[in-house]
Amino acid sequence: MKGAGATAGDTGDSRVAMNVRVRVDPGTDGEIRGTVVEDFGDMAGYAVGENHIVGPARRWAVALDAGGLVFVDSDQLVAE
Repeated sequence: MKGAGATAGDTGDSRVAMNVRVRVDPGTDGEIRGTVVEDFGDMAGYAVGENHIVGPARRWAVALDAGGLVFVDSDQLVAE
């Protein structure tokens, strides 16, 4: 189920979008649950930072049920 004003991401048949409940790293010992709070869309994949490159930006920001925030790519998520 999508939240109000949610826009589907480019994750195939997945329903990952803003305000959608998701499982991060599903089916692994590290599986965690949360809610998508940001979709960086076109910005994903670009290097972050000028002086200290920290790696490519991730597509989704997920607020975790246990507290905290993670940044992940589409292949790491499954909508609940």
